[in-house]
Amino acid sequence: MHKIKEVQNIIGNKFKIKSLNEAGFTGVLSEEQNTLEGNALEKANFIYEKLKCNCFADDTGLEVELLNGKPGVYSARYAGNECDSEANINKLLHELKNKSNRNALFRTVIALKYNNQQYFFEGIIKGKIIEQKKGKGGFGYDSIFLPDGFTQTFAEMYASQKDNISHRAIAVQKLAEFLKNKTDKA
Repeated sequence: MHKIKEVQNIIGNKFKIKSLNEAGFTGVLSEEQNTLEGNALEKANFIYEKLKCNCFADDTGLEVELLNGKPGVYSARYAGNECDSEANINKLLHELKNKSNRNALFRTVIALKYNNQQYFFEGIIKGKIIEQKKGKGGFGYDSIFLPDGFTQTFAEMYASQKDNISHRAIAVQKLAEFLKNKTDKA
């Protein structure tokens, strides 16, 4: 639901984003691919076939330079399949302890299944992993990610500020522009 709210805030009132539950799907979606693109497309294809409607799905990963892009596609389960964000953050901070290269980026890939065609939209924001958590907002790794050019972590920012600059915002804005162009021509 964090993502639905964030996407709706970014996309504005032109389109109404429905959750899977609102669209009539209550199952669990698989994320068994080894890339963000693969996971996003797998989910979008599954829902498109199951519900017979245009849809999009995303996958997001935190990619840390020193760790050769890890946790990446495994960001949500970095500390193990049964672990939570706190455990993931603790594992990452432990791996970066006493390391000077803390460069990282958040990357979101959206796969859109639209009239049986597939499209991809990517958003990237670069930054650094700080040494300890700061902020109470956001979710996931937001409390340890400091975007380049800012003095606040994502977790310290107002949701509206994060929604304007985040990796997801960049990808969603590309998606929204694509949809706007498609509906304007229809």
